Amino acid sequence: MPARVVVVGLGPAGADLMLPAARTALEAAPVRLARTARHPAIEDLARDGMKLESLDELYERGSDLDEVYAAIVGRVIEAANARGPVAYAVPGNPAVAERTVALLRDAAAARSIELEVVPGLSFAELAWARLGVDPIDGVTVVDARDFEVGGPMLVAQCDSKLVLSDVKLALLEALPPTAPVTVLQRLGLPDEDVRTVPLEDLDRVVDPDHLTSLYVEAPGRAAAREVARLLALAERLRRPAGCPWDAEQTHHSLTRYLLEEAYEVVEAVESLPPDAPEGVVRPESYAALEDELGDLLYQVIFHAVLAEEAGAFTMADVARGIHDKLVRRHPHVFGDVAAGTTAEVMRNWEQIKKDEKGSSSIVAGITPGLPSLLYAHKLFRKAASVGLDPGSAADARARLEGAVGRLERADQPVQIEDALGDLLAAAVVLARSAGIDAESVLRGWAVRFRERFEALEGLAADRGIDLASTDAAEVEKLWGEISPA
Repeated sequence: MPARVVVVGLGPAGADLMLPAARTALEAAPVRLARTARHPAIEDLARDGMKLESLDELYERGSDLDEVYAAIVGRVIEAANARGPVAYAVPGNPAVAERTVALLRDAAAARSIELEVVPGLSFAELAWARLGVDPIDGVTVVDARDFEVGGPMLVAQCDSKLVLSDVKLALLEALPPTAPVTVLQRLGLPDEDVRTVPLEDLDRVVDPDHLTSLYVEAPGRAAAREVARLLALAERLRRPAGCPWDAEQTHHSLTRYLLEEAYEVVEAVESLPPDAPEGVVRPESYAALEDELGDLLYQVIFHAVLAEEAGAFTMADVARGIHDKLVRRHPHVFGDVAAGTTAEVMRNWEQIKKDEKGSSSIVAGITPGLPSLLYAHKLFRKAASVGLDPGSAADARARLEGAVGRLERADQPVQIEDALGDLLAAAVVLARSAGIDAESVLRGWAVRFRERFEALEGLAADRGIDLASTDAAEVEKLWGEISPA
């Protein structure tokens, strides 16, 4: 008969919270081992006459937890082979945040040992009840010694001041010092304590023990959850029982909408102050930007859904690809490349991009179909990345003056065209020297002009004036009454 191990969950607190099946399994086992005796249920069982052999001594021998857990699994396997069926008791639920059980599964499979897991109530179930939180809304359970900050989290095994300090430092990278953290201690016991403290005080006011966990709402995974909902909606709309319009779309048919939404995002950005997000921004301006960004995001998701239907790539591939690309192109952040200035960053960026694409020229990747001002801006940026600086603001002003002079002297269409090209190029250089995109500047000017023109039409209508049949001088007079936006 093969050796046998029954893993038993002790529940989160006293023996009264153990599942009946777990207690029955313990009673039936001739050999009972407990990962640790530091658990209220062990004391309750002892008072009822059921003794368990503690493996706490192995914690004192190991240099780190990995070594300790490996030793515990070895001891359980050894007992099963030498002493008959073994019940191995662990705190909470064996399937939740219990590293030794995961190791034991692998070891039992490798040694042909029969393994059964009897679940128990975990600390998490009590935590959800105390917090009034439904974990289906996206809460994750993480280990205090190994986790990434993101979304609402229940942080387990916060058993020392040192661990609390490490958790606090990790959370401070994503949360303000005053962010609330809910501390849950000894859940299900008479001295249970649930309280909220500021993050900055976490390791100062909390006296942790092996029954301490934390709940914190950090940014990150909430965004992932909402994007996943939007992706699911786009997929549903494409189904036969979904929307006929969505079902008919192709990559090419969506192109016009992609361009429209991109331009509407730019228009929303133009309504913000030049130094946004600094300064005072009207709430309605950000509301408009939020709305337009949503429309643009849906276009990205729509194309990804079509590509997934073709078996080409998924939305996850898109997100992973841009993530990894940004890491590769920021070696000064994620590698050992030095780049102390924006110019050095751009030089590295362009060279990495050229190498990735296997291009012979760094300008090969500029899309010819871009608007001309943006196209020129990108050309100047590429040139500057290899040291061919198009000039400073003073240089650009000199070029502007020279182009204006040539325009005044030009009397042939070709001469006028060349001078205008130089003038527009000089304007792009001037904008670039100020950190401004000339394309966006011109579009912003056009938006303001349109708003002023519509105000002119409104003023004329109020006065009963027909602009189409009004003298130009009168129209100019009305135009002067409209304040520039």
